[in-house]
Amino acid sequence: MAVRGDIRNVAIVAHVDHGKTTLVNAMLKQSHVFSEREEVPDRVLDSNALEREKGITILAKNTAVKYTGPLAAELNEPEGITINVVDTPGHADFGGEVERGISMVDGVVLLVDASEGPLPQTRFVLRKALEAKLPVILAINKTDRPDARISEVVSESTDLLLGLAQDVSEEGIDLDLDSLLDLPVIYCAAKAGYASTKQPADGEVPDNEDLEPLFDAILKNIPAPEYEEGAPVQAHVTNIDASDYLGRLGLVRIYNGKLEKGKTYGLSRVGGSIENFKLTEILRTVGLDRTPVDEAGPGDIVAIAGVSDIMIGETIVDPNDPKPLPLIHVDDPAISMTFATNDSPIAGTEGKDHKLTARMLKDRLDHELIGNVSIHVVDTDRPDAWEVQGRGELALAVLAEEMRREGYELTVGRPQVVTKDIDGKLNEPMENTTIDVPEEYMGTITQLMADRKGRMDSMSNHGSGWVRLQFTVPSRGLIGFRTALLSATRGTGIASSLSAGYAPWAGEITTRQNGSMVSDRSGKASPYAMQKLQARGNFFVKPQSPVYEGQIVGIANKPGDLDINVTLEKHMTNMRSATADVLETLTPPIDMSLEESLDFANEDECVEVTPESIRVRKIILDRDQWYKWNARQRRQNKNS
Repeated sequence: MAVRGDIRNVAIVAHVDHGKTTLVNAMLKQSHVFSEREEVPDRVLDSNALEREKGITILAKNTAVKYTGPLAAELNEPEGITINVVDTPGHADFGGEVERGISMVDGVVLLVDASEGPLPQTRFVLRKALEAKLPVILAINKTDRPDARISEVVSESTDLLLGLAQDVSEEGIDLDLDSLLDLPVIYCAAKAGYASTKQPADGEVPDNEDLEPLFDAILKNIPAPEYEEGAPVQAHVTNIDASDYLGRLGLVRIYNGKLEKGKTYGLSRVGGSIENFKLTEILRTVGLDRTPVDEAGPGDIVAIAGVSDIMIGETIVDPNDPKPLPLIHVDDPAISMTFATNDSPIAGTEGKDHKLTARMLKDRLDHELIGNVSIHVVDTDRPDAWEVQGRGELALAVLAEEMRREGYELTVGRPQVVTKDIDGKLNEPMENTTIDVPEEYMGTITQLMADRKGRMDSMSNHGSGWVRLQFTVPSRGLIGFRTALLSATRGTGIASSLSAGYAPWAGEITTRQNGSMVSDRSGKASPYAMQKLQARGNFFVKPQSPVYEGQIVGIANKPGDLDINVTLEKHMTNMRSATADVLETLTPPIDMSLEESLDFANEDECVEVTPESIRVRKIILDRDQWYKWNARQRRQNKNS
């Protein structure tokens, strides 16, 4: 096999908020990608508006830095070595992006927080890297945190690596365990742009004021791309993008042969057929920009144009000697939501050019399937509703939020689990959940998880006033859990989870004790009515906002639904009255985000999503029809 020494392909993988994107930012700055006068924002790769708002990476992205330091000459590449860097999401709900990113590279840098240590997503991304037989570089980040415990985190990460390697080996994957024992460790403070091979004291920055040790570790431990000389072209499509001028772009990793602009190649489709196409453009990534080139060879990660409907997982091949690569494997979805058209009485009344029809909604969901390999869209018994399955509720909530911002109006059902029938028994997905909370909330969280059928696996106290609790819990029990966790711990609790396979159905789980305050008629919310009713619960709507029959206008203080007339006006009399006093005594309404609304909704409720508003409502709006349906459900449950 021949080797291309002027390229390294590496993915930065970690748990959410451990500093991946910040580290990539520092690598770009120290590779002189930006000019001295250019103002560079933090987390420059998080270009998506939702990513910036939420502070997390949602989409896998790639960039390229040119290393021209002293090690380049030592490796016989005096003109420099191109390091293609893939920044992957750290949240388990976006695991499909991680799997795509890992399929493009020859090694990974595993980033672990010097205080938090390995968390569930660390296990997930590390296992995927080991299954792909990729070499691993361990980078301990945020060594300057006041609560850093560097030695313990290195030990925990090494134990995790060896434990996962043992599991993967038992599954029949041949790993070089000796090389894993010689794991290179780099200590970083990504925000400062420092890295060193020497372990600093807890809470201090590394003793080296640049990232040269990290570049050194990547060049020495991540193998250069190998290819077979004279082999026909093989290029795997791992991502999709778009250009205003070129149309759809396919992001490809070339394994063998070379791509040349203007030539005809074959595209091996997902179904197995091969279609010829003319390659109209090749774009190589340089920093954050894409530059047109005439050809690209083995090991290159480039964007190509020429196929209007290119799909992830397909392979560009030689039409005379096609040798397609295997499709990208993505874990099965565990959570589903029903996406349907908006049938509320005020649909389409809040703005112009809203996208309302079932055809528009279905086209948008089909478009999402092109670039998102981790979701499935399943038809339902309704022509205007579809079941969308994904890894977790956050991933599906992000899809709904993106559609809302694109002008769509829709209703989204409460998250449900995707069950399986195994040996004649109903099984449901389980999660390994890690929760970090201050010590005083340990009892509260234990009770909260017990109510959700959670089983405690371990508990550890690092002596910093915080406790780490690990549970195995049904995925159903985690729907709406984040909101309950933040309420129970006054916003201090941190939870993360990872799929733990399937287990027999755990029984009924009651996650919400309070009922809903339901409007029994249409109109406008009256300040007078809200003042009279606010002792019965907390409102979601503002005075004078439109409401309709079946809309959830608040959360009741007691269990069970409460039908109310929130539109009642004060009767006119011949006595003067200062109506301003009414407004002053109203409690401010609860303003819920889309994720919080989905967490709040009960089984018979859904969320109305429009570009201007988010409302919780009953699926059956007519109150008489809802009572009949509810009575039938009670009879069925009693008979079963």
